[in-house]
Amino acid sequence: MNLHSALIVAVVALVTIALRFLPFVIFSGNKTTPPFVAYLGRVLPYAIMGMLVVYCLRNIQLFSAPHGAPEFIACAAVVLLHLWKRNTLISIVGGTACYMLLVQLVF
Repeated sequence: MNLHSALIVAVVALVTIALRFLPFVIFSGNKTTPPFVAYLGRVLPYAIMGMLVVYCLRNIQLFSAPHGAPEFIACAAVVLLHLWKRNTLISIVGGTACYMLLVQLVF
């Protein structure tokens, strides 16, 4: 590895670490969290999940085979797993596994 590549990796690592620790430095102690930051903490997880769903389903071809069937079946599996277990990790892993099995073995 040359020096240039090593420096790039070091800078990226330092910036990543700084961004991870910055909120703890800014909001440490007895300071109250600003209402806007608390609001973002409440709404961003749902917004990000919605964006991920749109991103994952954006290239479905409804008018050509398999007409989005693997995607819709996998989405139904995610919903059913989440309603059953109420565990996000199980829902995402189960839906991903369902989609991959459908794409590789069925469609």
